[in-house]
Amino acid sequence: MDANAQLIEHMMNPQNYGSMENADAQGIGKNPDNGEKVLIHLKVKEEAGKPVIEDIKFQAIGCSTTVVAGSIITTEAKGTDFDRAEDIVAFTLGMLDRVPPEEAACSEMVAVALKAAMDVYTQRQIDPDYPVISYKIKNSCETTEEVGDNQ
Repeated sequence: MDANAQLIEHMMNPQNYGSMENADAQGIGKNPDNGEKVLIHLKVKEEAGKPVIEDIKFQAIGCSTTVVAGSIITTEAKGTDFDRAEDIVAFTLGMLDRVPPEEAACSEMVAVALKAAMDVYTQRQIDPDYPVISYKIKNSCETTEEVGDNQ
């Protein structure tokens, strides 16, 4: 399947969308400029002393691009250990440096929500009552209206 077909498939049938009962951790990525946010739920198992994402779900208050990014990133992260998931977050954020902020915001929300959920899981190993973390994104999909000279 080519890249365009994969994008259309994620748009038409988002993977891992929904809530999760008895999640081990949740994390939130949010855009403070417009109120959009992504919530990631993780079910984690320990394998060879490392946390592994056994199951992952996401919910989004955002545009279809946010849902597509959530579907792609959670599909990549599912079944990986936290080291690999951290690589996915870093790779995603690194890629976003090369695109306009309004295009980067949706994927950034998903990536930072995944990071937040992993951070919450790690902290809950020390303090089971550790609260859900919310990370704000740097980019924004808020666009400013261009004003013409012919007014």
